[in-house]
Amino acid sequence: MTVAASLWMADVDGMADEDVLDWLSASEMARYRRFVRAQRQRQFVAGRILLRMALGPLLGVAPRDIGIEDRPGAAPLLKAPVPRGPAPGFSIAHSGRWVACAVSAQTALGLDIEMRDPRRDLAALAAQAFDADEMAQWMALDEARRVVGFYSLWSGKEARFKLGETAQAHRVDLPHEELSVVLCSALPLTAVPRIKLVTLP
Repeated sequence: MTVAASLWMADVDGMADEDVLDWLSASEMARYRRFVRAQRQRQFVAGRILLRMALGPLLGVAPRDIGIEDRPGAAPLLKAPVPRGPAPGFSIAHSGRWVACAVSAQTALGLDIEMRDPRRDLAALAAQAFDADEMAQWMALDEARRVVGFYSLWSGKEARFKLGETAQAHRVDLPHEELSVVLCSALPLTAVPRIKLVTLP
């Protein structure tokens, strides 16, 4: 069986400010209003638009015809169209000006992206987030690879957490100039997806 995934990415700064909220369902709109920071609102709206854009070709429907229900503390739920078989797997991630979404008709997914910022106190963050094995793996890296290595480990943890199957996750790292991009899948992917850069409405 072919197990495929596609990964879509967009620059939030390129999204128009007007006429984008009508993409959101009532539950998504309620969550949007709870965000205090304007950047987080933009990331949220961009993520949900990008999700619909990525699911559209997979489901054979127009992106605006896709209904999404927001669920506090859980991944969003596809409400329309009702899948005839298993629901597609999808995952949304954001960092800084970037938002990304991965979708698959065959497998559950967990995606994380992180802006690589060498100015952050990576040692303090690692001490809080990494277990003993991860810390040892990070500390074994030479200085030149320490920043990239930190964000790779961090993104891998987040992607596995989103997938919800830490023991069985199949991991793929995708290249990007600014970001650490890690995609985990419940089933091994037949091919590594390429990042599809798109322009948001």
